[in-house]
Amino acid sequence: MLTRTRNLALGVAGVLALAAGPVLAQNEQFIPANGYWVGPYAPGGSGFYGGMIDYFQMLNDRDGGINGVKLTWEKCETEYNNARGVECYERNKKKGPTGATVIHPLSTGITYSLIEKATADHIPVISMGYGRTDASDGRVFPYIFPLITNYWSQNTAKIKYIGMKEGGMDKLKGKKIVNLYHDSAYGKETIAVLDVQAKKYGFQVTHIAVPHPGNEQQAQWLEIRRIKPDWVILRGWGVMNPTALKAAARAGYPRTKIVGVWWSGAEEDVIPAGDAAKGYVAAGFNLPGTSFPVMQEILKHVYKKGKGELEDSSRIGSIYHTRGVVAGILTAEAIRTAQGKFGKKPITGEQARWGIEHLNLNDARLKQLGATGLMQALKVSCMDHEGGGAVKFMEWDGKKWKVITDWISSDQAIVRPMIEQSAAQYAKEKGIKPRDCSKES
Repeated sequence: MLTRTRNLALGVAGVLALAAGPVLAQNEQFIPANGYWVGPYAPGGSGFYGGMIDYFQMLNDRDGGINGVKLTWEKCETEYNNARGVECYERNKKKGPTGATVIHPLSTGITYSLIEKATADHIPVISMGYGRTDASDGRVFPYIFPLITNYWSQNTAKIKYIGMKEGGMDKLKGKKIVNLYHDSAYGKETIAVLDVQAKKYGFQVTHIAVPHPGNEQQAQWLEIRRIKPDWVILRGWGVMNPTALKAAARAGYPRTKIVGVWWSGAEEDVIPAGDAAKGYVAAGFNLPGTSFPVMQEILKHVYKKGKGELEDSSRIGSIYHTRGVVAGILTAEAIRTAQGKFGKKPITGEQARWGIEHLNLNDARLKQLGATGLMQALKVSCMDHEGGGAVKFMEWDGKKWKVITDWISSDQAIVRPMIEQSAAQYAKEKGIKPRDCSKES
């Protein structure tokens, strides 16, 4: 009798456990962490996803998630490889009670590979500061969001910065600029807009490719020595960046005349270059540091409890880490915005898309989030999937990044017509009927 009673009790407990499990799982919001923690681009991947996961962990520990919905995630190693990125997407897209909420590929190539798949699956892709630039036109790309600032916007801001250093945009006429780029979809993305700007301002641009991963650049810097450019734009990623700075030093090219993109402007890009990096300037759409209130909250609720993603404490608050925090903020605020319309429950990918498209992170909201100064304010819409467009420039002083400009806005007179023309061509090729944004609400 005792055995029968024990078995009955165990059986009841098992049923209750099975009943409780799905109930708990149904109150979770699943966000894939499809990234890279190995290989030549590991510093960027580990820092970025470390920051994003730290932010999610902080919300769970401090707030119990978002309106009572816990955030969950699962890592999948893409190795910054397009095929692996697609594999991770397929593996994770149906997990969680409502499937994948949003994808952060952290790769322009993977973003390109997911555009049609994610659109068909109704899963939004946030390509924050990277990806396909013309996806800024939400009429043609309803599920792709190059949020905060896209590559073409950044490039116009970069040419503005160079113009400032030369004494005015009219002083660019006759100048020579080399675009040293990572030979990938990411690296090639700004060739078209640079050519347009060269024609408008009268400077000469030479595009020089560096094969993946970028640790061999001798031939490229011999060519740069021959050209003797006034400026070099460093469009690198991972190991390519410190290699370029050291190669420039060997070639006798002044680092103060090299301007990097935001994927060439992190601590991991300059520290390995040593003295060769001192005085180097790069763009940024997020700032480093732990003084921001949101970073203090992460330290308090995550790292002091031993739950932090970064094993190396010196990387907390680094450029890549805070960039991941910004990605976490955008994701969480999109979920929160969507919950405001669809209810305080786990949302679907399609509902997340609505939330992203209605993001309005103004100065007041950034202050509430503890992110004032960490990032720029942005407002997203059906027409505009970028939402911001400005960048700051920072100089490496040998120990830390020093901000040397205010937010420099993009030149939308150049960028927006190019975006709309390119998006229209894509729509024509794919047989897509662009959305009527006046009917979106």
